[in-house]
Parts: sequence; structure tokens; C-alpha cells
Amino acid sequence: MIICGAGHAGVEAALAAARMGASTLLLSGNIDTIAQMSCNPAIGGQAKGQMVREIDALGGEMAINTDVTAIQFRLLNESKGPAVQSPRAQCDKKAYQFRLKHTLELQENLQIFQATVTGLIFESGRVTGAHTNLDIDFFGRSVVITTGTFLRGLMHIGQNKNEGGRLGDFSSKTLSASLIESGIVLNRLKTGTPPRLLGRSIDFTKMQEQRGDLRPTLFAFHDTRDPGDLFHVEHTGEVRAGWTPGTQQVSCWMTHTTTESAQIVRDNLKKSALYGGEIEGIGPRYCPSIEDKFVRFADKPRHLLFLEPEGRSTNEYYVNGLSTSLPFDIQLDLVHSVPGLEHAEILRPAYAVEYDFAQPTQLFPSLESKKVENLFFAGQINGTSGYEEAAAQGLIAGVNAAQKVRGEAPLIIQRHEGYIGVLIDDLVTKGTQEPYRMFTSRAEHRLLFNHGSAEARLLHHAKRYKLLSNNRLNRVEEKVGRIKRWTESLEATRLQGVSFGEILRREGRGAKLPETFTAETAEVREEVIYRIIYKGYIEREYRQVEKLADVEKIRVPPDFDFMSVRGLRRESALKLTQFKPYTLGQASRISGVNPSDISILMVLIEAGRGAENFPSSQ
Repeated sequence: MIICGAGHAGVEAALAAARMGASTLLLSGNIDTIAQMSCNPAIGGQAKGQMVREIDALGGEMAINTDVTAIQFRLLNESKGPAVQSPRAQCDKKAYQFRLKHTLELQENLQIFQATVTGLIFESGRVTGAHTNLDIDFFGRSVVITTGTFLRGLMHIGQNKNEGGRLGDFSSKTLSASLIESGIVLNRLKTGTPPRLLGRSIDFTKMQEQRGDLRPTLFAFHDTRDPGDLFHVEHTGEVRAGWTPGTQQVSCWMTHTTTESAQIVRDNLKKSALYGGEIEGIGPRYCPSIEDKFVRFADKPRHLLFLEPEGRSTNEYYVNGLSTSLPFDIQLDLVHSVPGLEHAEILRPAYAVEYDFAQPTQLFPSLESKKVENLFFAGQINGTSGYEEAAAQGLIAGVNAAQKVRGEAPLIIQRHEGYIGVLIDDLVTKGTQEPYRMFTSRAEHRLLFNHGSAEARLLHHAKRYKLLSNNRLNRVEEKVGRIKRWTESLEATRLQGVSFGEILRREGRGAKLPETFTAETAEVREEVIYRIIYKGYIEREYRQVEKLADVEKIRVPPDFDFMSVRGLRRESALKLTQFKPYTLGQASRISGVNPSDISILMVLIEAGRGAENFPSSQ
């Protein structure tokens, strides 16, 4: 297998494939920037934190790498219900990057090589390898494209333009042509990043301090891992970067824009690359530039900004909320208009970057291209925004690229099983016209997705695809068994005629419970209490899932001729032909396809017309 790109999608794809036993090559234009946090050095957040825990439950590396390099932990929505509580961590940018690079270097079945992929090699509708800028060709049975923002990447600071996927790095200019030649349609998107400031030039006395949680909520499931998973590498004696989770926390700081800031932006909108017509790509709706904020939310007197340290061994600060593509001199004035930043020095200017992406509706749910066999896509090339979304896709693409080579069924996470399932189904079914970001509101079954349940929810996948070590699998199975036994026991055991389950639902977490239960591990206790307190809601969700299960299980033959189906509306037939849905459930979520269309298809497919030729590995 060949992985093209070593960002957050590429590293998870490479590790997943190598750990499954595939001979894997990871190609990067610069191996010194493997897993670099190009924007904010933070992991997690609403829905994203749950997704990182799902990555960990499926054997990925992002969670453990975050825990041991984090410099601040915060649990978001702590005052709300556990279903929407999300862990977030600020990481040491370089420690995160160095530890993950070291992990890749020590992984069996994985080779890293520095070279820029300039094009792909095709044969009879399949991808068979990759050309590089070194005139070295590599051949493989499957290829995963994880190029991030580097496909024809172009950076903007006012009228100034520089080619590159990020400041100080290169642009992949010829790979786009190779993809287009193979029939893959590319469009443009835009993202941006704020300036980085010198910490000693900041007046923190004018800002509000934000400390980390005293009892950090970690991302990895440490209770089912071997202690050696943290730092030490078995057999080699090497020690990876990092520290005991929660021991190296530092503060972040909060400030805000002013009326002067707003005036500076409004007076110079035409000089912004975004508003001056220099950028054709669409930017992220939910992480807008400061220009967008002052234009779209003109009634807001100010906008919050967060000063976040880039690491423990640097004095560099990230200004979260001040993304812009204004000229540098205007950026200076803008920064100096903010309380506490009156004399701040800019180390790196803010900039916008636009890049090519491939509309993800051109993919199967396995993330394999519908146009080119054995070619997989993951990360920002699929139109997503964020490290977590990229890592989740990379993991699934890596697993499925290996499965495809073996001729075995792909790993498909269903929408009711986790945020990863929602993410991929949204992408391949609905596509995106702007950088896609995961939110809890995108998941109709989000009550099932509390972050502590990820191992239990995804255990059957981890077991089937052998994504965890035998030791960890045994521990997860034993833990899930304890959760089930305690849930049943507390519902059945009574105190003065009332079950402990009823007491919990009535009195909440302050209820007095049996000492044998309170002596259980915190991970087991929390999951049992969640299942009992929200029992009625959870059961309602599962009933809804069961209602939809029939259409989700019915596979649509890949060569099904929708245009010839009598009674099917032409609009639906055209949409279905274009999207090539994997199941009837996916077909039902395509815009323009209505329930009557699904009923017609269900009758035909269940009658067996053409279904016998459906390949299980597709």
C-alpha cells in the first residue's frame, strides 16, 4: 500500500494498514513536518472529542499521542449532560509532531520516504502506483491520497500570493492534473489561520486567565491499555516524547476585539484577499475569518479571542479567533487594537490558503473512489476541516485499502454507531460545498455517543478487523461485560422496595449506591450511571435505529440500472445513478430521493433483480 501525504489522515492510514499486516509506504514531501499541527495545536472539542475517542477504540494513535503531549485539558459542556460533554486538549505542537513521527519510524511493516508525489500510475481503470519528484516510481496494490491543503495550494496575505499548502512549505501542483485525467472532479476550498505572537510582548494582565481542569478528561482508554503504550517502546529500549498526562498544564488567556478593531477591518475589506476577489474557494462557515465576523455579525460589539501557547518549549502564541487574509501592515494595526496586544510582536503573519478538493460524493462509503479502483481518499481532500475529521477518515481508509487488497469486506461505521459513521455518510451521500466540520447536531442518534462508550460501541468492529492487540481486546470485552452486569444488577437490586436504577434516575449522581459498585473503576461506574439515568432516552433511540435497520441492511447492486426502473421519478433516477448508493438507507438520505422511490427500489432489490452479482468487498 502507498499513502500519499503524512498529515493527520496519512499517519492514521499508514499505522492502521501496517498494523493489519500490510506492507505500507508513507510518502511525504517533508518528513520533518509529519503530523504537523498547521493551525491551532488543539485536539477535541464538541463532537470532535468523541470522535477522537472512537479513533482510539479502533486502534488509532491520535488519542494517546494527545494525552502524553497535552499542556492543557478542558472538558467542554461540563455543566450539561454527559451526552454532549466533549474533551479538548491544547498540545505542545512540536512534542505532538515528534512523538507521532517516532511512532511511525518504529512501526513494523511501515516504511517512510521523503518525496513529493507528482502523479499516479493507472492501468485498466485501477491505480497501480505513484510518480515522485525524484523520478522514482513506487508501485502498490492500493493507494490512499491524504494531501490536505497541498493540492495546488495557494496562500494569500492581502494581494501577496505564495504557492504552498502552508507557510514555509511546498505546493503539489501536478497531482491535481493526474486526478483530473483519471476522471475525478476537483473544486476549490479555502481555509485560514491567525497570526502567531511573541509571548513576552503580550500583556496578560489585561486578559482573563483560563486554567486547565484539575482532573483531566483524557482521550485514550488507559484502563484497557498496557502501561508501556505511553512512552517506552518494547524491544528497542527507545523512549518516545511526552509526559504523564495532566502533569504539564499551562494557562490560556481570553481577550476580545474592540470598536477600533471593527473599524480597521471595515476600512480595509477591499484589501482582504477574501473580499478583494483574490480567492475563489469557499471558506469554513463555522470558523470564519475576522473579516467575515465583522461583516456577517455587524450587530456584535466585539468578538472573543483566545491566546493559546504553542508549546512548553516556545514563547509563541496562537490567537484563536483572529484568522484573516488582510495585508501585513493592517494585521499589525488589528493586533495592536486588542486589549493586552497593544505592543505585541507578530512572529508569523495570518494568511488564507486555497486548495483543490475532490467532491466526496465520488467515493464509496469505504472511501474508495468510484472512478478508479483501489484508490482511496481521506482528510481535507474530501472537503473536511479539522485534524480529528482527517484522522478518522485516514483510519477508515487505511483499514479499507488493506481489506480491498485482501478481497475482504470493508469497515463501514453506521450512523447509529458513532460520529465517524455520521462524518463519512454525510460526505459520501450529501457532499459538501464548504469545509465540513463535525458537530453534535449532525448526529440524529447523538444520545448514544457519549465519549465514554466508544470502546463498547465499536468493539465488534475492532474485533472483526483485528484493530486492537489481543491483550487490549480481552480487557475491553471484560470491561464491557462488567458494565452490562452492573447495569442489570442495579436495575434489579432493591432498597426498601425501590431499585437502585430508579433511585439513580430520581436523585441523580448524588444517589447513595452499593459500596461494591462505588469500588468499581471510574470508567465502568460512569458508563453504568449514564446508561441507567438516560435509560428511557437510550431505549427510544435504539427503537428508532431498529425501525431504520431494514433499509440500512439492503445492499444496492453496484451495476443497478436506476434509469430503467418503471415508476421511479426521473430526478431520483438521475441522482441515484450519479451517487451510486451503497445501501437503500444511504439512498434515502440523498437530496431529491423520496420515500416512494425507496419503496419501489426495495421491492425490486428484494425480488433479487441483479443483486446476486453484488461484490462483498466493494
